[in-house]
Amino acid sequence: MNYELIAILITVIFQALYVCYKLGQMSEKLIDLEKKQDKHNNLIERMVVVEQSVKSAHHRIDDINEGSHYE
Repeated sequence: MNYELIAILITVIFQALYVCYKLGQMSEKLIDLEKKQDKHNNLIERMVVVEQSVKSAHHRIDDINEGSHYE
């Protein structure tokens, strides 16, 4: 009966190690996803600034075009 108990104990230890290994892999993947999300969020913030700049440039172009017409 001692051999059965030892076999069960060894199995439990290996299963626990496997679960820890898989949790480590998930943690690494989660960190990678967070980095990708940060890059995406940074891109979104930069695009908002670009859109505002383009809108301002369009207004200035419209003002220049209105001033150059003789009516």
